[in-house]
Amino acid sequence: MKREKLSLSEFFQQYPDEASAVQQFVEWRWSDGLRCAHCDSVRVSVARNQRMAYRCRDCRKRFSIRTGTVMADSNLPLHTWLTAIYLATTGIKGTASTKMASDLSITQKAAWHLGQRLRKAWERDELLAGIVEADESYFGGREKNKHLSKRTPGRGPSGKQAVFAVKQRDGRIHATPVDRTDSLTLKSEILAHVAPGSTVYTDDHGAYHGLEHYGFEHESVKHSVSEYVRGQAHTNGVESFWALLKRGYYGTHHYMSRKHLGRYVSEFASRHGVRKMNTRTQMRMLAAGMLGKRLRYADLIA
Repeated sequence: MKREKLSLSEFFQQYPDEASAVQQFVEWRWSDGLRCAHCDSVRVSVARNQRMAYRCRDCRKRFSIRTGTVMADSNLPLHTWLTAIYLATTGIKGTASTKMASDLSITQKAAWHLGQRLRKAWERDELLAGIVEADESYFGGREKNKHLSKRTPGRGPSGKQAVFAVKQRDGRIHATPVDRTDSLTLKSEILAHVAPGSTVYTDDHGAYHGLEHYGFEHESVKHSVSEYVRGQAHTNGVESFWALLKRGYYGTHHYMSRKHLGRYVSEFASRHGVRKMNTRTQMRMLAAGMLGKRLRYADLIA
């Protein structure tokens, strides 16, 4: 079935103002009825003219649609948040904070914080199974383009940040920066994010040798001798993810610091995994990922 898209024009027709955005967030969060954000009680009273519009009759605490989410303590209108969610789900190569600031009529500082909080909401910790592809790649500027004082001696990936990914064939991806690409590190990532009994396809990097001893079916293709496909064995799916992530890295953001790289990687991985779903479904999933998470600006710059 062909996925149902949502054009920018259709988005603003459906959500023309703050009231429509508030209603959508309420439906997403409390689809089965309003509940207290603190104690989960259903005994809730409503005072819509107050910033904390809801009050629990059991724990007596006030709360809003933002309470307990990455939107907590944000002064941005919910319509701005909803528009940012739309941009985050439809921008497959990412959206730079300068572009988001222009589109949302907010400062670049607010747009950067907003973008980082949405990336936090993209984070997932799922177990992959079935046929899984595993691979590693490197991100960072070219050494020859750096100032002499910032260059790292060595060749190849020297001075770059390694990122490891496992991708369920035709499905979800888990990706994360790693300090090393040795056998212990990569096998630990596979054990943590791939169900035992799965079939794992890799290249011929020596770090993957011996996966059979950990309960996996393992087959590799020899990239070192220009072998990229052998029957069902290939890593083309995860390679396509690397291509998209690198286009976002170099073409959209131009630079991702090592400190924040993990959130950018999570954003691209999660969005890539749901790319075949309807736009509204993707938006609802991102909104659901906001629950139980928080990312303060002070923590970002600490």
